Amino acid sequence: MLLTAHQPNFLPYLGFFDKVFAADRFLVVDHVQFVKRGPFGWIHRNKIRTPDGWQWLTIPVLTSGKYTQPIREVAIAPHAPWRRKHLRSIEVQYGRAPHFRAVMDALAALYERPWERLIDFTEALISFGLCVLGREVRLERTSALGIAEHGTDLIIAMCRATGADRYLSGVHGRDYLDTDRIERAGIRLEFQDFQHPVYPQAQPGEFVPNLSWIDFAFCAGTAGARALWPGAGVGARA
Repeated sequence: MLLTAHQPNFLPYLGFFDKVFAADRFLVVDHVQFVKRGPFGWIHRNKIRTPDGWQWLTIPVLTSGKYTQPIREVAIAPHAPWRRKHLRSIEVQYGRAPHFRAVMDALAALYERPWERLIDFTEALISFGLCVLGREVRLERTSALGIAEHGTDLIIAMCRATGADRYLSGVHGRDYLDTDRIERAGIRLEFQDFQHPVYPQAQPGEFVPNLSWIDFAFCAGTAGARALWPGAGVGARA
């Protein structure tokens, strides 16, 4: 069985879904420390297209005095008007995109729910993204499996907990994973090779890659998803 896992990124880019679709089972890594910046700083923010390139959509979260809190415990800051700002920004930038309405109504409905924990919202958005892009995938949290390890130990622990004998890592796993130790544990380590598609975007100018999946969904719809992932389309909404 091929396993993969990822932190629950907010409105993640297409490579996130490509990795999920390639695997037999997917785990949401929710027990590790939440970080706001750097290569793992995508849990509460992501990018959308603008005429000038891109802009952040950021969810305000409570971190004061909680700098080592795990992802599963992060709370959304109450009272901040981020929902309205996000939806307005999305409508301004994508309102004329060919598949905007097919995706936006359900996306807005998710935004309007009274979320308290960041992970509950981001998981709901990931599930929605999976549906729009044409697949139904069960989301399981590492914390629910009693997993507490990190780094190389995390890969081994996840595979042992699920019975997987293969693990699909993102390309950056080459930088920090002990591949020899993983293989000695009886696990075949594979690395993702995602080639970002180029498609007509809602804004003029040079193509901007690695944006949130909604950029692709608004502009390319399920036809684009089927071209990218053969067999996509079941349960799709755009």
